[in-house]
Amino acid sequence: MGYRVGADIGGTFTDLVLVGDGEGSFEIGKVLTTPGAPDDAVMAGTIQVLADARVSADAVEQVLHGTTLFTNALIERKGARTALITTRGFRDAVEIAREHRYDMYDLYMRRPEPLAPRHLRFEVDERVLADGTVRKALEESEVQALAARLAEERVEAVAVCLIHAYRNDVHERRIGEILARMLPDVAVTLSSRLVREIREYDRSSTTLANVYVKRIAESYLGRLRTRLKDAGIAGSLFVMQSNGGLCEVETAREFPIRLVESGPAAGALAAAHYGALLGHKDLLSFDMGGTTAKACVIADGEPLIASEFEVDRQYQFKKGSGLPVKIPAIEMIEIGTGGGSIARVDAMSRLRVGPESAGARPGPACYGLGGAEPTVTDADLVLGYLDPEFFLGGRMRLDPDAARKAIAEKVAGPLGLELAEAAWGIHQLANESMASAARIHAIERGKNAEKFPIFAFGGAGPVHAYGVARILRSPRIIYPMGAGVMSAIGFLTAPLSFDFVRSFPGPLDDLDWSRVAELIGEMEEEGRRILGRTIPPRSIRFRRFADMRYRKQGYEVRVPLPEGALSAAQRKTIRAAFEEVYKALYGHTVANAPVDVISWRVIALGPKPKLRLRPAAGRARDAMAKGSRAVYLPERKAYAQVAIYDRYAMAEGAVIEGPAILEEREATVVVTGRAAIRVDPWGNLLVDMPDQP
Repeated sequence: MGYRVGADIGGTFTDLVLVGDGEGSFEIGKVLTTPGAPDDAVMAGTIQVLADARVSADAVEQVLHGTTLFTNALIERKGARTALITTRGFRDAVEIAREHRYDMYDLYMRRPEPLAPRHLRFEVDERVLADGTVRKALEESEVQALAARLAEERVEAVAVCLIHAYRNDVHERRIGEILARMLPDVAVTLSSRLVREIREYDRSSTTLANVYVKRIAESYLGRLRTRLKDAGIAGSLFVMQSNGGLCEVETAREFPIRLVESGPAAGALAAAHYGALLGHKDLLSFDMGGTTAKACVIADGEPLIASEFEVDRQYQFKKGSGLPVKIPAIEMIEIGTGGGSIARVDAMSRLRVGPESAGARPGPACYGLGGAEPTVTDADLVLGYLDPEFFLGGRMRLDPDAARKAIAEKVAGPLGLELAEAAWGIHQLANESMASAARIHAIERGKNAEKFPIFAFGGAGPVHAYGVARILRSPRIIYPMGAGVMSAIGFLTAPLSFDFVRSFPGPLDDLDWSRVAELIGEMEEEGRRILGRTIPPRSIRFRRFADMRYRKQGYEVRVPLPEGALSAAQRKTIRAAFEEVYKALYGHTVANAPVDVISWRVIALGPKPKLRLRPAAGRARDAMAKGSRAVYLPERKAYAQVAIYDRYAMAEGAVIEGPAILEEREATVVVTGRAAIRVDPWGNLLVDMPDQP
């Protein structure tokens, strides 16, 4: 039997999951992330999980991977020395950006600096018009001279983004050929290869971000693949993309910007997968790890997809304060609140939690690795929610005295609070921050968070989900088995996929439908070529969308297209689909207003893997109850003895009442109030929340 390994690098821990044929038991591994060399943690965790399961390395057929490496390189500005080549007159478009102030009242508003500084932004005297015709041809001698200048400047990466190259890429391709010949050691990304759609600022920003981390991706993924083979794992390495699909290593190395949101995307996929198993097509995915928490709306069985996102935001919740990336990604909101988030008292004597994090090193004070700042994990330990002897199943002991000292000195003392009050304040403030962000995220997408069950996972998610659900008035919480490594499990649910886009603007009522068919055919053929390197072409399916808007509006919505050949006869059907999407988002439509199509999209998809996991055999013990310990209960504002249960010993159909704590190796479920808790056939804990006044 062949095995698959999912490996997710997070800010604090690297998570591993090993499964066989996708039907039955699974093995879990969790090790501290090694930020300086992230592949070290992947290899250590993989070897550990194989040893625990007594599986030989040569039995592994696939390794499915996600990483924050490229996100961190962009935020920390640790990528290549990067230059930009663009059309004459557009050198400063990446700095002018969209001109507007994302916060008009902030006199000290900051913008992220372009990835190519002004002295490394160069122009060529060419011009392609919006319809694709060449008005001024490219002078190759000018490009050759520019290549020599790039060499003098010791440039390591070049982004090429010419005006209207999305309609005609002849000049970009020629520049790429000249640079490849004259500067073979320099990484190059052409905008027409990466993001073939309108808006030069967004396109330039995306192209720069891709080439900025391209050499890092080539080095890291090449090194990881070699180390896996050296360890006897000859199976294929695939990487998770931000859109929730897998791609092969060669594609990931060429387009690393597609991987920026890979870990969070996998968690949302896992939520959608488990929701489908349980009959919940609408869910709120709640993923809280060591550094951040993420919320994602799962609607009609699928996570929502955004056509772009931002990296390196100067202000976490302010759209427009980051660098735009025009790559499809699973739409979620990220909150700077995780187990490692630092609690502090500000100059106005207010308690704050995050977004600063203690990370993996030194980590929370209770890790005993040199950290002295109080964190959410320290508060959870002081409140009795975590067992210091059973963290990571006992592989890592926590230090309660260090946690108490940090909270007493940095929070309780300055605020004049008892230790328990300060710890509860940290815990509850984290809950309030996450619930508020999740509610706003749902409302902005036309959804009511109160009607959505919460799917809680991540190392810290099950500790906080009950409190978040109480604030949101959610009807149910689902705690999956293996919640602490759910993003890694999400990799195992993902199909191979790749997104394509072509901008071809025009009025819906007067389109050149033969050209539309040609563009869609080109994208589908490219999808067959890319995915066909790995899977049989006959197993590839396609989904098609159009970016549409009412005339004179500035932005579009993504609309699903009908199957079969598109023609003028389907205009009414396509308009009806547009208005359905538009009304769901904005609550109304505009009667008789003309509709324009801006871009056409195709998603090439491979078969979706089957995955039906149950708790591993042989882990169950003789009794569910492990004993009790003093736990802080907010309704009583005091500690009380609460029953502790061994989750691995809880069989299908088992029912208990809260308050209760249920422990597994990678996560702890904390229910501090009244609730019915039962175990379903897949080992998930289902908590039905009591009605609230």
